[in-house]
Amino acid sequence: MNHQHIRTVAVIGSGTMGAGIAEVAAMAGQQVLLHDINAEAMTRALAALRQRLESRVARGKLSAEACERGLARIVPVTDISALAAADLVIEAAAENLDIKKALFVQLGEICPPHTLLTSNTSSISITAIAAGVKHPERVAGLHFFNPAPVMKLVEVVGGVATSAEVLTQLSQCVLAWGKQPVQCQSTPGFIVNRVARPFYAEAWRALEEQVAVPEVIDTALREAGGFPMGPLALTDLIGQDVNFAVTCSVFNAFWQERRFLPSLVQQELVLAGRFGKKSGQGVYAWPQGAGDVEFYPAVPAHRQATSVQKERDVVTLDDVLLMETYGETAQAIATRTQKPVVIMDLSEGSVVVIAAAASNRLEATEKAIYWLQQQGKQVLLVADYPGLLVWRTVAMLVNEALDALQKGVASEEDINTAMRLGVNYPRGPLQWGEQLGWQRVLALLENLQRHYGEERYRPCSLLRQRALLESSYES
Repeated sequence: MNHQHIRTVAVIGSGTMGAGIAEVAAMAGQQVLLHDINAEAMTRALAALRQRLESRVARGKLSAEACERGLARIVPVTDISALAAADLVIEAAAENLDIKKALFVQLGEICPPHTLLTSNTSSISITAIAAGVKHPERVAGLHFFNPAPVMKLVEVVGGVATSAEVLTQLSQCVLAWGKQPVQCQSTPGFIVNRVARPFYAEAWRALEEQVAVPEVIDTALREAGGFPMGPLALTDLIGQDVNFAVTCSVFNAFWQERRFLPSLVQQELVLAGRFGKKSGQGVYAWPQGAGDVEFYPAVPAHRQATSVQKERDVVTLDDVLLMETYGETAQAIATRTQKPVVIMDLSEGSVVVIAAAASNRLEATEKAIYWLQQQGKQVLLVADYPGLLVWRTVAMLVNEALDALQKGVASEEDINTAMRLGVNYPRGPLQWGEQLGWQRVLALLENLQRHYGEERYRPCSLLRQRALLESSYES
């Protein structure tokens, strides 16, 4: 069966995701059977869906005729046996393996062999869900992102038994619905929830080590790194309880791999009931959210260096070394060179994060700040911290993406696409690694590993291979 033969779609669960997926399928022209064991919940979901679509009509985004046609395609059913008529089933019920396994065994009995059985799970193994199901080769994951009608990405997930043909059919179907599919294997977190972990983890670590206040950490990742939102504010919006639970799930699923270590600071917020925006308090107090940051004030002209020399990664201002971080502290470099040192972070905008060696005199540090301000940069001065805020986050994202690629989770193109569309990163992590240089990413991680003595920053094998290849091209 190719995707054109998918005429009737069944969606199980009328919560936020189920109703959103039903809307996507119906507005793409599919007949939709919406099933929920709770008839009242289904009625509420359909009323909310009508309200959303009518709001689009009122804003001129949708015609009244298209709205009514879409709504008419969705038929609520309370009897699960009615799903035998479906060509594709998408389960969006509770995130509980036992519940899903029992449901899929039941679907395997009810639905004919041609019916594709999929789960919208974000973290549960597709292989485990398919175990015990008749014709397990038809069982796969279709992981939509919230809100489903808006987000373009869908992870098409194959378990051990899933056939390649089924993954192709599902990908074609998703494309026909106006979404962007990426194919991946059923491993913890799939692509997005796995590769994104360092974005949150490095922010929590910086907060734990009192490198800077939350507003500075978020501003750095947003304004210097180009991410659409800072990680701490984003976890407040997602819900600290939800984000922490996903991190714990990935951490445990990977046999407690240290790269995914959960944060004690985040755990404290969860234990205190400070879930973020939905509870009124998280990292920030809501509804106001993050406050403004204080950039370093304008440095007076008498701090200007009399001699400026620029090399590849270093600007020498009299005797002051201003350099982009390679994962060492400013003090480590100052001790080795016997010169004042200021390290600066990766910056793609007008904001730059810097740190100064503790042995610097103020006038030495301010020579560097003056020079940066003359380049049009707004400066955030943080504690001396190896890799700073943006560089170490990007390096860890690159490393995680390479690890997923090496282990066959997904293709390079699909990993990049998933991270751009699933979490709106400014570019795919593997594109970023290519742009920044594999040797540079490797050096930064090796320095972080040396500094902390932890496996957390261990470079993956594929990163070492790409760095060697890059080196051979240059020589």
